[in-house]
Amino acid sequence: MPPHFLDKVIISDTSCLIALTNTGNLDSLRRVCQTVFITPEIAAEYGEDIPTWITVTPVRDHEKVRLIQKVLDPGESSAIALALEIKEPLLILDDAQARLFAQYLGLAITGTLGILIAAFQQGIIADLDPVIAGLKACDFRLPRDLPAILSRL
Repeated sequence: MPPHFLDKVIISDTSCLIALTNTGNLDSLRRVCQTVFITPEIAAEYGEDIPTWITVTPVRDHEKVRLIQKVLDPGESSAIALALEIKEPLLILDDAQARLFAQYLGLAITGTLGILIAAFQQGIIADLDPVIAGLKACDFRLPRDLPAILSRL
């Protein structure tokens, strides 16, 4: 069964927004997740106009952000801090260190590839091959076990 994220509070980091924008697939995020939250820090890192279906929400506890920034960048830190303020969120993180940090805190995560796979499984994206090629062309780091992941689809 394809993953559906429509019932989850989704918080995206910058890398997902940039990768999907660069490959022309940003709308896939909306169609898979419907509502997406980002922080002002992520909006600044993204550097593009924020679509109306993405909600920019500041973190209330700035001390948490400051502490997390000792090990992660501002966007990832603010995404994780916001996730700690929301009940049962799903974080979209691609950076390995950020993913480990979020998992250590007990937060649910997926990545850009997880969003694209969900979009493919739901028929939103007809073919993943050109999307994967687009990610590679943008120097997006793909998992080493990508062939095994794709063979299970």
